[in-house]
Parts: sequence; C-alpha cells; structure tokens
Amino acid sequence: MIEVEHLSKIYGSTPAISDVTFNVEPGEILGFLGPNGAGKTTTMRILAGYLPATSGNAKVAGFDVHENSLSVRQRIGYLPETPPLYPEMTIEGYLYFVARIKGVPAGEIENKVKAAMNRCNLTDRRHVIIRKLSKGYKQRVGIAQAIVHDPPAIILDEPTVGLDPRQIIDVRNLIKSLAGSHTIILSTHILPEVSMTCNRVAIINKGKVVATNTPESLMTQLTSGAGYELEIEGELSLAKQVLQNVAGVSLVESITPGGQIDSNRSESRSSLRVISQPGIEPGKDIATALVRSGFGLCEMRRVNATLEDVFLELTTEEKNVEFSQQLIGNG
Repeated sequence: MIEVEHLSKIYGSTPAISDVTFNVEPGEILGFLGPNGAGKTTTMRILAGYLPATSGNAKVAGFDVHENSLSVRQRIGYLPETPPLYPEMTIEGYLYFVARIKGVPAGEIENKVKAAMNRCNLTDRRHVIIRKLSKGYKQRVGIAQAIVHDPPAIILDEPTVGLDPRQIIDVRNLIKSLAGSHTIILSTHILPEVSMTCNRVAIINKGKVVATNTPESLMTQLTSGAGYELEIEGELSLAKQVLQNVAGVSLVESITPGGQIDSNRSESRSSLRVISQPGIEPGKDIATALVRSGFGLCEMRRVNATLEDVFLELTTEEKNVEFSQQLIGNG
C-alpha cells in the first residue's frame, strides 16, 4: 500500500532524511519511531504531498507521490502534529467543509461525515464549537478530518502528544479500530504507543532508518539486556565468581531492588543481574552452579529486552551497526 525507496531530503548541505526505505502492507499499522529531529515529520510530509523529496521514490496505493500528487492526496488522510482545525466552526460544519474540499461527491457527504463522527465518537458533540473542545477531542476531530473521505492510507504525526493518560488510551483505541480497513503510519517518539498499537516498527535516527521489524522480533533479536535477575543468600563477590564461570554468561552485576546498578552492595541477601550471550539460555546451569556452591537461590526470573532497550541501542552513538543491518534485513 505504501512503498518508500531511497528517499532523501536535503536542505542546502544538511540532510533531513537520507536513503529512507520501508513499506507498509494493506491494513497494517506501522509505528514510525525516532527521537525528536530524527526525520519523522519530514518523511510524513513527503508522503502526504506537502513537501517534495530531493531524491528517491514513494508510492501510495500504486501512485507516485511526485508524479501523481493529486491521486495520492485523494487516497491519503493526514493528521499533522497540530490538527488543522478552524476553531470557530462546529465539529459537524468543519467535517462537511473538509469533505467538500477533499472531493467527496455531494450525494455522499452526509453519510461520510456521519461515519467519521461515529468512528471518532463525536456524534453527541457534533454541534459544539471546536475551540470549546478539550485537546483530546480536538485530536479526535483531527483524525475525523483525516478519514472523512475514507482513504485507504492514513498518516498520523504524533497523534497523542500533549494528551493526558485517559485521552491517550481513547485515541490509541480509536487508531487500533481503524486498522484493517485502513493502512496507517503512526509517527511517534512515545514507546508505549508503538508496542500497544503497531504491527511493525520502523526506527529512524538522524535521518536514516536503522531497523524495521515487528516489536516482538526487535526485542527478541536484541542481545544486550536479555538474561536473568536473581536474589541469593551468600557472599556476593563469591557468587559473582561462580556465575562468571557458567557457560553462556557474558556479564554479572549486582543491582538494588529498584533495578539500579550497585556494585558495592554486599549483604547476606543480594540481587544480581546476569546477562546471557546471544542464542544461549544458561538458566538451568546458573541455578545448578549456585546451589552446588552452597548459595541460597531465593528468586530467579527471566528478563527480556524491551522496546526501550532496542530504541536506546539504535539511537545512540554506541549502537551496534551490525545489529541494525540485521534487523533491516529481517524486516
């Protein structure tokens, strides 16, 4: 449905995005994830026809965004970070206006507006002036204007920014309800939005896509941060020595109950984090080694990498380049 190939945008000598490539399948929600200034909004604007690319190609529903811009705009719904609302209009009046300028046939406008208001839970407030709405409801109106012409593809740029927790849940559920009948790109830097809403993730950093895959695959393939957390009884330094000798263990560190590293902790009961090597599950050997050495194993739990771990690894200077290339290849 959406194909992006080697897309670049350069301002003078400064690249905003460089060689961006990804695709979104019909009915899928793609999370476009990256830190502020990574190039998310620039990519969104190019796809929506608001901004020309310097090089590369992008297609929506088979239409090139440069050569067939009007056809693309007819098939796409776009919500920028700040919704394009007219505050003195009512919700219903605004959506009628948007439907007309988006080319909805006159005989279909009423049904399209009603359908958009219903999907966004705006029907009961259709006569309310937009400026009187809360930010959460304004976001709903922004999404309604993006879908009022029933486009096959929808682009949402930071749709939950500035919302309170209740509003975030409402907007998140609304976006999830659009999947299947619409193909969606959800741009955000809020990690929970991705894991709770999206089928796949494309992570962009400094204008370049550094990984594309499902959230689950990204977390599974991340090597650092995966392992075990233990609570033991016995001498901490001796326990570390025992664990370092277990095959498949790459790192042992003491932690506080809150999870922070505390290398100086040495009590009768201690907490440890054991990081395992890629592709190895040494849990049984860890437990066996501790018990045989006379330590009391009070608690042991598996710890997997999180999407936050993936994000931090791929958006810092120290990120693993080979890992990034592997993720892109598997996406």
